[in-house]
Amino acid sequence: MTLQSRLLIGILLLALISVAACGRSDSEPTTTPTKTSTPEGETSQVPTDTPAPPTATATSEPATATPEPEETATPAATEEEAESQPPQTEEAGEGGFLPATMESPDFGTQAFLWWRPEVAERDLNLLREGGFHWVKQTFAWENIEGAGKGHLDWSFSDRVVQQVNSGGLKLLARISIDPQKRDFWAGLPPASADHFADYVFALASRYSCKPEAVGCIQAYQIWNEPNLSREWGHKRPNPAEYIYFLGRAYAAIKSANPNAIVISAGMAPTGDDNENAMPDHVFYEQMYEAMGGSSEGYFDALGVHGVGFAAPPELDPEVAAAEERYGGHRFFSFRRVEDIRAIMERYGDTEKQIVLLEFGWTSDPVNPSYRWHGRDAGIDFDVQAEYLRRAFEWAEANWQPWIGLMSMITMPNLAWLSDGNAEDEEQFWWGIMEPSPCCDPPTFRPAYLELCRYLNARDGQQCIHVPEGE
Repeated sequence: MTLQSRLLIGILLLALISVAACGRSDSEPTTTPTKTSTPEGETSQVPTDTPAPPTATATSEPATATPEPEETATPAATEEEAESQPPQTEEAGEGGFLPATMESPDFGTQAFLWWRPEVAERDLNLLREGGFHWVKQTFAWENIEGAGKGHLDWSFSDRVVQQVNSGGLKLLARISIDPQKRDFWAGLPPASADHFADYVFALASRYSCKPEAVGCIQAYQIWNEPNLSREWGHKRPNPAEYIYFLGRAYAAIKSANPNAIVISAGMAPTGDDNENAMPDHVFYEQMYEAMGGSSEGYFDALGVHGVGFAAPPELDPEVAAAEERYGGHRFFSFRRVEDIRAIMERYGDTEKQIVLLEFGWTSDPVNPSYRWHGRDAGIDFDVQAEYLRRAFEWAEANWQPWIGLMSMITMPNLAWLSDGNAEDEEQFWWGIMEPSPCCDPPTFRPAYLELCRYLNARDGQQCIHVPEGE
């Protein structure tokens, strides 16, 4: 495929990205890690080591409270459930929940826990057994407050939070809205900023990790890819508007739970600069300009997306830019993350970590927009597994202490089976397992088994899903 063809596909992907990861109120949520692939012209430096990040501190900006419904107690685990839980490797905090802290690096993945509790239970057990510490789940605004201001339905979120808490994992909640819901009662961003702040205040109050709380959400991602028009009210992306929106949400969350980790949205790696998109590095640069050069009061960690495309994880972005087979631009590489870190360093923001909110490789042999950096690039399930492990290894060897959680894509979504042919669903090829209903025996792909071996070995353990010696 020629470079020109890839750039044309990049424009098309701005429309295809409409199935991005968001919990829809009327159907299963889906996740699309596809990024636009259009040119950019920046140069960048690889960052140097920086001091370890400090703990999060609360902002002094007040938040508007949203009335909460009566809270319900977290159900106690049964004797059988208690016996199935592994010993905690990290001391629980004041409320008996795992603390809002991140190792460098730390390990997590996207999962789909919202709609089917039995599948959620199975997948959470598999993540814990696989050596993961974190799980990322979308808490779509319309799924909780879709009926109107203050009409909060906690029925799904209570169950999800409590399942994660009892499963011995930490929870990263992505807070956003389905971009297709143009008629949402609160309006579109940034005009909806005050309503959104009220919503996240209610969420962070209910899941504040305190002894009296319904449950614990340790970290919050504020919105998703606002450098794309479709994610930002269907108008030209505006970093200053996003910073205002982010600051309101930060203040609200911190007033409810000062210890929560607030993470900015990850941007779509793209070179488009028009009404539909803004290059990721330009958006981050203008974010810092809008903050006056200081992120204090806006986020505790910078969210970044780092899809590897056709490049192995160690590939220098300079090589990705120089060679058409890798895409011909710096953003077609996992190490694009280093370009974004360099922006943080230019503004002196060296004490805060980057959280990799999405990264991974597809093995897609079907969909042309993905196949060029999937199967046509030699990436099958085995190579995908190796690249994911090597990405974690690269981060551990080169990105400490500034890398925090690395949340890869993805655990499977049962909705991929809804039309009877999961293979035509591009997200299917990013998964580390086959989608299957509960309680069928799980079908592991090489990626799950490779990471289960690797992550358990780091803790001196053996992956229980791999025969000893393999």
